Amino acid sequence: MTADKPNLLPLLEKLATQLEGELKFDNLTKTLYATDASVYREIPLAVAFPKTEGDIQKLIQFARQNQTSLIPRTAGTSLAGQCVGNGIVVDVSRHFTKILEFNKEEKWVKVQPGVVRDELNNYLRPHGLFFSPITSTANRAMIGGMVGNNSSGTTSIVYGVTRDKVMELRVLMSDGNPVVFGPVTKADFESKQQLQTLEGEIYRQVWQELNPEAARKEIHEQFPKKSIHRRNTGYAVDELLKSEVFEGDEPFNFCKLLTGSEGTLAFTTEIKISLDPLPDPVEIVVAAHFESINQSMRAAQVAMKHPATAVELMDKIILDCTKESIEYSKNRYFVEGDPKALLMIEFTGKTEEEARAKGVKLIEDLKANGLGYAYPVIGPDKTKSAWALRSAGLGLLANIPGDPKAVACIEDTAVDIEDLADYIDELDEILKGFNQEPVHYAHAGAGEIHMRPILDLKKAEDVEEFFKISEASAKLVKKYKGSLSGEHGDGRVRAPFIPLMVGEKNYQLFRRIKYTWDPDNIFNPGKIVDTAPMNSSLRYEPGMKTPEPDTVLDFSGVGGILRLAEKCNGSGDCRKLPISGGTMCPSYQATRNEKDTTRGRANTLREFLTKDKPSNPFDHPEIKEALDLCLSCKGCTAECPSNVDMASMKAEFLYQYQKTHGVPLRSKAFAHINDLNKLGAIVPGLANFSLSNGISGSILKKVLGVAPKRNLPAISRESLRQWFRKNEANYPVSRPIIKTVYLFVDEFINHNDTEIGITTVKLLRKLGYEVIVVDHEESGRSALSKGLLEKAKGHANANVKIFKELVNGDKLLVGIEPSAILSFRDEYPRLVDKELIEGAKKLKFHTLLIDEFIGREIAAGNITPESFTKDPKRIKLHGHCHQKALSSLSWTQKLLSLPLNYEVEVIPSGCCGMAGSFGYEAEHYELSMKIGEMVLFPAVREASENTLIAAPGTSCRHQIADGTGKKALHPVEILYQALK
Repeated sequence: MTADKPNLLPLLEKLATQLEGELKFDNLTKTLYATDASVYREIPLAVAFPKTEGDIQKLIQFARQNQTSLIPRTAGTSLAGQCVGNGIVVDVSRHFTKILEFNKEEKWVKVQPGVVRDELNNYLRPHGLFFSPITSTANRAMIGGMVGNNSSGTTSIVYGVTRDKVMELRVLMSDGNPVVFGPVTKADFESKQQLQTLEGEIYRQVWQELNPEAARKEIHEQFPKKSIHRRNTGYAVDELLKSEVFEGDEPFNFCKLLTGSEGTLAFTTEIKISLDPLPDPVEIVVAAHFESINQSMRAAQVAMKHPATAVELMDKIILDCTKESIEYSKNRYFVEGDPKALLMIEFTGKTEEEARAKGVKLIEDLKANGLGYAYPVIGPDKTKSAWALRSAGLGLLANIPGDPKAVACIEDTAVDIEDLADYIDELDEILKGFNQEPVHYAHAGAGEIHMRPILDLKKAEDVEEFFKISEASAKLVKKYKGSLSGEHGDGRVRAPFIPLMVGEKNYQLFRRIKYTWDPDNIFNPGKIVDTAPMNSSLRYEPGMKTPEPDTVLDFSGVGGILRLAEKCNGSGDCRKLPISGGTMCPSYQATRNEKDTTRGRANTLREFLTKDKPSNPFDHPEIKEALDLCLSCKGCTAECPSNVDMASMKAEFLYQYQKTHGVPLRSKAFAHINDLNKLGAIVPGLANFSLSNGISGSILKKVLGVAPKRNLPAISRESLRQWFRKNEANYPVSRPIIKTVYLFVDEFINHNDTEIGITTVKLLRKLGYEVIVVDHEESGRSALSKGLLEKAKGHANANVKIFKELVNGDKLLVGIEPSAILSFRDEYPRLVDKELIEGAKKLKFHTLLIDEFIGREIAAGNITPESFTKDPKRIKLHGHCHQKALSSLSWTQKLLSLPLNYEVEVIPSGCCGMAGSFGYEAEHYELSMKIGEMVLFPAVREASENTLIAAPGTSCRHQIADGTGKKALHPVEILYQALK
């Protein structure tokens, strides 16, 4: 049933009025939910955001009456197409997010399915407990999805899988009635069979199906080896046999069957899970390096004889991908040489000595077996960054250039650890027969390696290979009596091979179970049983040509703007929440709306740019809506493992869209803010009075669409250039000149934050640095943010022409405002005329933020604590988004920590919410403040009166002032005040 059936539209409109939550069926929302982190794409009928269980019951009734379906969706767990379908996608991630009940003594918690795994553990940590399955997506993976997939994660070798933790599930059955499934005794089981309800029917059916000895024998013979704990192929009827009702001694529990059923049997609304005590507090990681995959597989077998809590693999392809990532290249510090494979083996202890002692024994064992060539031990202070490198594996694979990508199809197989080396050798040989060099990574200790072939699914021949490789892999897994699906689920990609994996008799048993629970096939149809061919309904049509629209910004490095959007593989890193740290993605963190993720925006661009309107391929209101709340923070430039640069794509989109629709007055004003400030600077007193006066200021704000509660930046009475010309001789270098720098006088420092510019000149000269100011253009940052790319290009061309002749390794270009000076490093090489590209590329390596420059000089020993006070001072530091993405906040920490008794605390905030002009805009004001309230504002308010607030960005300082009433200082101001 699809949305283009006109008879359903009035019914959908009526249903929307009956729900407490939302039901949306516009093109943009359906596009956003047409894909997940798999290769599949199906436009849904509608997308529901239920608020209550009653809403879901109404959706069930609607689906039954109108022969459509419900596809449950949370986040962070679907790689096999489980969340894709042409029915109603039911997204519970927005409202079903409560922790309902917690029992510390009995070690359990009850949650709604939209609770994020890391948020739950953040809540549990003070009580000494945690939910132990940890997926690589744990900072956005939701418990409902983890139950649906029977997720495992890195520590399953110690703690088991999600199925081991599920105690009770409250579900809505296909008739709409709620049922709570939990442990039942043999006597209770018999009583349940007497119920004249759907619940009674499923108890009767499972008894009739599993009681015959022949049926149980078939299950034991066909299912994976019992030694494989990662097993999720089909329905887990083998788990039910362990109950006292059949062959075991434990209570019967249908949760064993529902866990891993991918939402095909019932709709879960509450989940009760058991908890484990927190692990030993100190962890170390042995990073063992190998010259072959086979060596690493045999090493995993050795490691499993030691008390390791995780044994994880990364191969050379993954490691090479990290080199191209701004964020993850920083985490390669422990990689020695060029290993073909690397095992990360974790040990914990009550002390570091205890943990390291375990690691030493493993290293001795590996050496004795002739396995590996390097074994660096990563200490407790750096394990988090090391694991971040491993966790980024899925997203990093999107960095493979061009249309061929690492495709999920054989990545979830699990075998007995003793079979692993032979299995991988044999699978590698099979893949070589397809001319494939596969990618290997993930859970070596659990016998599960996430292997992916490199395929171009835009080509018909590769789509066929997609099937053939999957089929060959399935046959090999069956040979080793392994599990085709270890933790990612069957979904669309593996379900067609279930009959091969468990036998036709067991497959027919699965079908009977499905249609007893769900006779009308309304719950996530086409998953596990009765699936469509695995190489149908793909994201791309075989044989399609990728449109390559002309752009002002140069996207040729990634094959064009559309291929940049296509780099998003749906891993959903942009759905992480503030507790996880980082910047990406501030608008999603505030709205919890998929539309406001980097993934949602990339999917929108991919969908609508592919449609390619002949006159203007960018002329789609859906793209405009999706990009509206993008703050251009550049968080995704660094933190997205695929490096999806949404800020650049937004700038290009605005430019192209405005060619058809014109540039709004407000955008013109903000883009020309430097010109307006120049005018105001003629009579700054009158200009500032007009900006701040209740009458004239209000009129101006209303005309421009500026939020009434915002204070407009004042114009300095004297520009920095004017001051420098008058006072250059009054502030000579006070000691022998160490270095000469060119100061980039950006448009914000020149007219609005002149005092900071003056302080910078005074500080540098006091410390022994000659400062030169030359005539140059504004940075063009404001024009870039508003899509006036021709204007920005003009400024970039002029600045590169000027500075490429002046700046080199001896004389650096230094800037104060991060968003302005870092344009040289980011946009300029992709914006300037062709003949200036080489000059721009060379210039970017000699262009520094003032924080970087001073930090480097401190590291070189040219600036020392002796020049500064020894008085104690506490500082709270908020970093600028562009600085965090394109540079590092560590330089600012180094600068502020230079005075001996200065204590610097980095506020774990992402974007402040102002983001240039974004927070000034009336329609964005509330969201801007909401972003500030997530982390930044509370941290500033909690600071004592004597604590200084530092913020390198001009927008950040204005946001802090408007949001908290406190004044934030530029780090240079604080360091200058600390001079003796």
